[in-house]
Amino acid sequence: MESTASGPLREHRGTEALGDFTTANRRILLLVLAALVIGVVAAFVAVALLDLIGFFTNLFYYGRVSFSFASPAGNSLGLLAIGVPVLGGLIVGLMARFGSERIRGHGIPEAIEAILINKSRIEPKVTVLKPVATAISIGSGGPFGAEGPIIMTGGAFGSVFGQLVRVTAAERKTLLVAGAAAGMAATFNSPLAAVLIAVELLLFEWKPRSLLPVGAAVAVATVLRWELISANPLFPIPATAGPLPVTLVSALAIGLAAGVGSMLLTSAVYASEDAFRRLPIHWMWWPAIGGVAIGVGGLLAPRALGVGYVSIDGLLLAELGVGVVLALLIVKAAIWAISLGSGTSGGVLAPLLIMGGSIGALLALVLPGGSTGLFVLVGMGAMIGGTMRAPFTGVVFCLELTHDFNALFPLLLAALVADGVTVLLMKRSILTEKVARRGVHVAREYSVDPLERIPVRSVMHGGVRMIPADLSVQGALDVSSNPDAPEGGLSLIAEGGVPVGFVARGDLQRYVELGGDPEAPARTLAVPLAMAAFPDEPMRTAAERLSDLDGRVLPVVDPGEPSHVVGFVTREGPFEARVLWTQLEQERERVLPLPWDQGWTRLRDWLRHPRE
Repeated sequence: MESTASGPLREHRGTEALGDFTTANRRILLLVLAALVIGVVAAFVAVALLDLIGFFTNLFYYGRVSFSFASPAGNSLGLLAIGVPVLGGLIVGLMARFGSERIRGHGIPEAIEAILINKSRIEPKVTVLKPVATAISIGSGGPFGAEGPIIMTGGAFGSVFGQLVRVTAAERKTLLVAGAAAGMAATFNSPLAAVLIAVELLLFEWKPRSLLPVGAAVAVATVLRWELISANPLFPIPATAGPLPVTLVSALAIGLAAGVGSMLLTSAVYASEDAFRRLPIHWMWWPAIGGVAIGVGGLLAPRALGVGYVSIDGLLLAELGVGVVLALLIVKAAIWAISLGSGTSGGVLAPLLIMGGSIGALLALVLPGGSTGLFVLVGMGAMIGGTMRAPFTGVVFCLELTHDFNALFPLLLAALVADGVTVLLMKRSILTEKVARRGVHVAREYSVDPLERIPVRSVMHGGVRMIPADLSVQGALDVSSNPDAPEGGLSLIAEGGVPVGFVARGDLQRYVELGGDPEAPARTLAVPLAMAAFPDEPMRTAAERLSDLDGRVLPVVDPGEPSHVVGFVTREGPFEARVLWTQLEQERERVLPLPWDQGWTRLRDWLRHPRE
């Protein structure tokens, strides 16, 4: 009896041995330690990127060597300013052509692609080329943010670290995302939003194995940011008044407008990309052509150039006139869509803040219940929630940028509405569309594996025939041919009544068909009962054991008496579990009857058969 409860069977005592998570083990501590190192590096990389943007902005527009932040809007180049983004685009195109094509784009789709199809492997040179290309692109007037590129850069370092040590692809993904989130946290002083963007966009799971290392990297990067730059919010504003019921109605309207705007912006970006693809020239030249649009747009609305932090501040403080806001919205959207479609390097978060804030500022002229600053902030969160389909990231990001926590509820409503609009009107977001165009489907719905939710008892087959262990293969086949024999498998017993194994009828048949001795003991083909499942275990466990055995049938034993076989599951069991789960998801039923149901049924029957 002792031998039947040995090995894996002893290790898995039904639901008593199961925890809330499937990846909670000591390797989490190793990943956390690695993430701390990655967070330190990502923080310094983020600071270096911000300094580089300041350096190239000063160099291109003002002809001086300085790392201090400067806005392109104050330049005095006149018509010569058109050539600055063209030059920047040309340099970025050359870097992408002869350095790495991975530096093209706004960073997050490239990180997603590396996670999904390349086992989270990113070339080491991307850690250098991406921030430099981004700094040149933004410093030469590109209407982008730094967050997408720093996500790609921090993620690249995390990936490289994960390639230097012995880890699984899933663990390497965690390190990649830890670097990406740490870079964002250090750039914007937004630790919680950085963790949320990791969960909503990059991790494709909600597990301690990934969440704890990401949190560790974000924490250390944020603290370093406080020491290297500042602990203050990026855009501090006076606290707005607490929301009124009418404020919430206005927030819903802003969310609706932002959702429609998100759809239009996404369509514009990929229409621009399609237009560039039709050009009869190499893609290396596309960023320079996009630079022409940036230069012209900069003459019409200088505030649309660059990362736009000054414009965000002006919107939140209601310092910009209606004409300036309208021009900023139109020009920023146009040059951003064109230049992003050209394949240059730049992020999306800061531009979305400007465009969403501009929508909020314009609607504040007609909507009641709040100040311009509040509606600007609500528009920013809604635009991020709708365009990136990351509503919680949008809400928390805006709160961390301003520390105006009175805006929480209006922000939440607007972001959810905007997200709902884009989900109903668009199949994919601005991030996943780019990956889908490369032939990779991205599923954004996170849920517990159905095999984890469906117990073995729901799909197991009952009724097992007990036969002597020393019976021959042919004798076992004769027993299984009996019409009363259960389908699928047979349980073997030894002389003392102690079960020793489990054999499937199909295995017996294949053995004979392949020339095996039909008089050989059937027990030689049996699966040891040590590899069995319990009725209350999840089908995931049974599927893993079937895979380990490379078998067709797995016995199911009584948890109270592991020597007693009560049924079996087949290789088709996981599929049967998924079918059952699909039925639970799709079949509609009304459990409680309504008072008029019986009368309605009689009327319907009478209308169908009036003469009866």
